[in-house]
Amino acid sequence: MLKKLTGGRIYDPAHGIENEVHDIYILDGRIVKRPDGIRIDEEIDVRGKVIMAGAIDMHTHIGGGKVNIARTMLPEDHAADVVARTELMRSGSGHAAPSTLTAGYRYAEMGYTAGFEPAILPVNARQAHMEMHDTPIIDKGGYVMLGSDDFLLRMMAANKDQESINNYVAWTMNHSHAIGVKVVNPGGINAFKFNQRKLDLDESNQFYGVTPRDILLRLARAVKELGVPHPLHVHGCNLGVPGNMDTTLDTIQGIEGLPMHMTHIQFHSYGTEGDFKFSSGSAQIAEAINKHKNITVDVGQILFGQTVTASGDNMRQHAAHPHAHPNKWVCMDIECDAGCGVLPFKYKDQSYVNALQWMIGLETFLMVDDPWRVFLTTDHPNGAPFTSYPHLIRLLMDKTFRNDILSRLHPEAQKASHLASLEREYTLYEIAIMTRAGAAKLVGLADRGHLGIGGAADITVYTDDADREKMFSSPDYVFKDGTMVVKDGHLIDVTWGTTHVVKPEYDISIEKSLKPYFDKYHTQKMGNFKISDDEIIDDGRGSLTVQPLHKGGAI
Repeated sequence: MLKKLTGGRIYDPAHGIENEVHDIYILDGRIVKRPDGIRIDEEIDVRGKVIMAGAIDMHTHIGGGKVNIARTMLPEDHAADVVARTELMRSGSGHAAPSTLTAGYRYAEMGYTAGFEPAILPVNARQAHMEMHDTPIIDKGGYVMLGSDDFLLRMMAANKDQESINNYVAWTMNHSHAIGVKVVNPGGINAFKFNQRKLDLDESNQFYGVTPRDILLRLARAVKELGVPHPLHVHGCNLGVPGNMDTTLDTIQGIEGLPMHMTHIQFHSYGTEGDFKFSSGSAQIAEAINKHKNITVDVGQILFGQTVTASGDNMRQHAAHPHAHPNKWVCMDIECDAGCGVLPFKYKDQSYVNALQWMIGLETFLMVDDPWRVFLTTDHPNGAPFTSYPHLIRLLMDKTFRNDILSRLHPEAQKASHLASLEREYTLYEIAIMTRAGAAKLVGLADRGHLGIGGAADITVYTDDADREKMFSSPDYVFKDGTMVVKDGHLIDVTWGTTHVVKPEYDISIEKSLKPYFDKYHTQKMGNFKISDDEIIDDGRGSLTVQPLHKGGAI
């Protein structure tokens, strides 16, 4: 069936197209040239409307153990936000931590067609994929957590060569079905179990004698040498700690030019100046990002209201638990190979700290020069639910709106920020980079995030509106793989997206060490650890898409 979108204003940064009028043809789920001799079955008039590729959330917690814990901890959140069953949609619930079905529906209704879970514990990867598999419409994928696992730290303590590390990383990625590698508080999750309550960049784990810097360098090299498109995804040391900007700057400088993505950078950009001993380090952090072209970041913007924080960083969640709202929390791990901390949290506009966090995130967005290297996230649900993205986009695109909200926040926080003086307003083209073309390039999605010939027909159509929050909240049309799933902001069809992975090569001999390790230390056998392709696609709802690797090799 050949479809034609007629006369839309195209924003496709992957091909350098900004506000140009073009027709788009869709056939068999792909964008095509107009085929000769084939009748157009459906023509949709989109003249005057803004056309972008489907949006991509490159960091959103939508599957895995901690997400499920967050869901079970918040019955009051669910009760206040019930999604009733319809002829099309199944019932669901949840504002801060929505159920799987609801998450897929709400993403699609905002124009998003892909979301990537950033913290899949290898031993729990099967459950994470099952949850993502139950999330309709959007494409999925995950970054597998390494860096505090015992096997890796034993290898590093024994001074194993880089090739051995690479084999272990590739083996884990293959059998966890991951598209990237994530580090959470490198080595710190493990150190917490030896009663260390903090771990700075060059401080040794007291059991293994390994520093976070060692871990970052080894894993960043592994990812680069294996040809994994997405750089090492780093949740750094000392999240949320006043003064952590120094650690962040040291991390940027100390990665030795290797590609590195620093996630939810807002939570790592704090100084210690002023009466409150809490200040913004956004200017210094943005300057470092602008200078070091090997660094990409997503912001992890906080927005005011109730949410839940769910993190693999049990060290920092343990430290934060006195601030839980409501007053309940969970701290745990699985197989002692990682961590998990979950606590509800309410960001308040009259709190000095919360108000300044809001300002720090926006300052970072506005001071990082290159929109190809900074990405729109709230670290869902840690900073705010993903449903707040349209509001965040308006804050970035509308200086008057931004400063009006700023003027109502904690007065001392206003004095500590120079946000009001920042004149920059994001353009539609820059939003398309951050949420589409740049995100696809960063994650390694060769056929997503653009509107070029041969690309997947993931397309979002908006009515241009000066109120950018209204515009991005309710697209006119959303197409997923060529199927119209949203019309006039409402879901009209439910499809099932694909799971994106990469499969770097490894030496099978790594299993000679892994099998006895599993037998001795894990409750799960190595054979059970491995996830087969069939498990991803077994019920016919989803599929598996293997994305191409970059050219790897020793640095």
